Amino acid sequence: MIRFVRPSLGLLGRIVAILLLTVVIEFGASTLLYERASRFSVREDEARRLAEHLVIARKLVAERPWQEREAMAERLATDRYDVRWTPSLPPPPRLAPELDEMRRQIVAWEPTLANTDLRLQLTSPGRRSVVTGGLSLPDGSWLYFATREIVHGWDLAVGRVVLALVPAIALMLLAALLIRRTLLPLRTLAQAAGRIRLGESLFVAEAGTGEVRRVIRAVNDMQGRINRLLADRTHALAAVGHDLRTPLSRLQLRLDGVQDDVIREEMGGDIAEMEAMVASLLAYLGGESDPEVPVRVDVAVLAATIVDDLNDRGIDAEYCGPQHVEMIARPVAVKRALANLVDNAIHYGCNARILVIDGADAVVLAVEDDGPGIPEHQLADAVEPFTRLDLARGRNTQGLGLGLAIVNRWVEREGGRLDLSNRPTGGLSARITLPRH
Repeated sequence: MIRFVRPSLGLLGRIVAILLLTVVIEFGASTLLYERASRFSVREDEARRLAEHLVIARKLVAERPWQEREAMAERLATDRYDVRWTPSLPPPPRLAPELDEMRRQIVAWEPTLANTDLRLQLTSPGRRSVVTGGLSLPDGSWLYFATREIVHGWDLAVGRVVLALVPAIALMLLAALLIRRTLLPLRTLAQAAGRIRLGESLFVAEAGTGEVRRVIRAVNDMQGRINRLLADRTHALAAVGHDLRTPLSRLQLRLDGVQDDVIREEMGGDIAEMEAMVASLLAYLGGESDPEVPVRVDVAVLAATIVDDLNDRGIDAEYCGPQHVEMIARPVAVKRALANLVDNAIHYGCNARILVIDGADAVVLAVEDDGPGIPEHQLADAVEPFTRLDLARGRNTQGLGLGLAIVNRWVEREGGRLDLSNRPTGGLSARITLPRH
């Protein structure tokens, strides 16, 4: 069954994903490396400022009498550092290992702090992370200090990564649009290929890069070769069919001279069967060159007409469905398909029931019978050409096994679907689902 090919972003998505992956890795790695160096610079700058502040605070506090030191410490507090001194303050805890590098930087900037027993701690009051500590004064008392700004860790790095990725994502979107425009001729080609049917040509304008233009040119050339092949085959079959019908017609004329009624009847049946074989073979192999144009047709009236003709011939047939169901289709092809299914039902089930179901998106034409049905494992093979399901349908099968194959070929040409199933009460149900155009 021929289906419309939807525009797919598979190729575009893969190209964009590859580009995005490389950009993310490059930006992520470079940003993290930059952040590592930047954090080292920030810590070094913070250590320098803290060292300068501690030297000044220690000197000023140590020079004051005990009763003025607490007030002096309060005056030395800034928006960045908090400084406290009281005679009763105990020594702070020992140096935290994670701040050892920061202590070395502070001492490197102000070597006079090396003999002050400088101690640093990382504390987290609530969700804040600050550096606290203390250093000893010459008289043995302790001067406490604390940073008032939050110490950022990985948040700073993630933020820089996100900021670095913003222009990268914008560039990726621009690249995706450009790639999409580049792949537009391929999408046009895929859509055209989905609309191509046997016996029809759909020229695709050459556009895009050199490689894409060559692909489109090859597809256009391939359509021409396929159509020429089909046309040659159809003409050959038409010639063969005409040549076969000529001796069959002569045999039919000579049959009138046979005196034995039994022999004449048997020979007439053989000739009729051979004519039916030739007709079915030409209908199957030449169906794609059918010049019939789709028009608005009332399939309900068409199905009811087929049932009336069968009833006039004394055949058990029934129509079930609405009085009118209009759709765009090839009327002769619809009638031929229903006739094939009805003949199949009458041959194996001795009766036929045509159902028409009018849907919003599709119309269903179903033909049911009360025959032996088809084994479940052979339902899929029944629509294949030249298939004879003798065990399931009787040994008196005539023709080449092309009845269902002809119907399936026509349904595929219309963009529909043929489904075969066994009825729970016995018999076969053949359902044709045709989309509304």
